[in-house]
Amino acid sequence: MKTPTVASCDTWFIRNRMMVLTLAVVVAYAVFIQWFWGWPTILAQWAEVGIWPIVIALALLTGTYFLRAWRIYDYFPHETSARFATLFRVTQIHNLLNIMMPFRTGETSFPLLMRTEFGIPLARGTSALFVMRLLDLHALLAAAGIGLAIASPYRLIAWAFWLLFLLLPVGAFAARRALIRFAARALPKRAQSLVHEIERGMPANAGAFARAWFATVVNWLVKVLVLAWALGLMNVAPLVASFGGALGGELSSVLPVHAPGGVGTYPAGITAGALAFGASDGKAALITLAQASVNGHLLIVVSALIGTALGLLISKGARDPGQS
Repeated sequence: MKTPTVASCDTWFIRNRMMVLTLAVVVAYAVFIQWFWGWPTILAQWAEVGIWPIVIALALLTGTYFLRAWRIYDYFPHETSARFATLFRVTQIHNLLNIMMPFRTGETSFPLLMRTEFGIPLARGTSALFVMRLLDLHALLAAAGIGLAIASPYRLIAWAFWLLFLLLPVGAFAARRALIRFAARALPKRAQSLVHEIERGMPANAGAFARAWFATVVNWLVKVLVLAWALGLMNVAPLVASFGGALGGELSSVLPVHAPGGVGTYPAGITAGALAFGASDGKAALITLAQASVNGHLLIVVSALIGTALGLLISKGARDPGQS
């Protein structure tokens, strides 16, 4: 039997577990940065950029989290109706766990949280997340395709292939019913309910699909452009290389190979993307690029922490209908 003191500590930890996790991640990352680079070196680059560009970048990145939450709010209009504050908290917790946990294991928190908070079945929540992640990956690859098409010596052919790729989600959505019918026929009867939940996890109609697709494109466009702008301010050149670095970092965050907190993998993605899009591979340029990639990663992590803090504050200050 637990003593009152131990029980009180357990209760406090359960109530504040996200704050504890956040603090632990911040401390661990701070130690890593000091060990690898040294904070004076990192902060010197931020000092060159100035406070207002940093504030603007963080504000724009945080704004994308509200757009992501709206995408889910619109995706489940009946279940989340008048509960945007709770949904925003859920999406920010999911986002933070997704960043901090390795190999995309943080993704599992989304269907669990949606079931806990809104009563959405696991299969439906997982299906919706799968669709949204496909849209996310498609938007990033389409953005990368712009750079490839511009650099291609066969521009007409390159742009034609890019346009076909851009329209892939439209074709997939149009064929969804045929695919679902095929799955229903191919799977045993015991799996029929699962197939039904997967279908319910897809956009309800063309309008819902168009809104989800539009929100996805705007979200990633803003995020990539803000990160590219920040990398450019930190002397990543030419401009197309900073764009490639932003794409590389974000692609590393949506692919299965993802280190805890993105430590190592996200800066490596920025570096690889910038080099692929024309950044210099000279020693001095590589040092600048490496430091900028760490700072770009810090910008993403800090914006995620701000989003989580806002989610906890907003949901605490709001009261959902039916709660006493």
